[in-house]
Amino acid sequence: MKTTLDTIKGIHPGFVLERELEKRHLAKGQFAISLGEFPQTLTAITKGKRRMNTSLAIKIEKSLEIEEGYFMILQVYYDIEQEKKKEDQQKNKNNPRPDFTKLRKIIFWDTDIQKIDWQKQKKAVIKRVFERGNEEEKKAITQFYGPDTVNSILKK
Repeated sequence: MKTTLDTIKGIHPGFVLERELEKRHLAKGQFAISLGEFPQTLTAITKGKRRMNTSLAIKIEKSLEIEEGYFMILQVYYDIEQEKKKEDQQKNKNNPRPDFTKLRKIIFWDTDIQKIDWQKQKKAVIKRVFERGNEEEKKAITQFYGPDTVNSILKK
């Protein structure tokens, strides 16, 4: 069974903090001032535009009676998730591919979707998705290849 931490791994700690403050009906500005922090700092963190730092995390955890280290653990998991995304983006620059979350594996039942060369096999991919795919899949492929490419292949 998943723990609460497993469920929120990779989420910015500021989003979790904002939810906690809303649950307790605490205004961000007043809460920040009670901690001796600038409201802008807390707002930037809750919007995910700024990292949670250790001293602020300790103040927040003491004030809200949350287990010590909770927000810093979330920050580390968030940082790891961001690093993984950067690595994936770097890999995808060399071999760009469409958003797999929008494509059902059943469309590519006879092949490993991870091994498709999306540029060399674009004609076959486009035809297959437009023959067997749903609207979301067609839209994803059109966004990936561009409407001109899709239209020119489908007209042939």
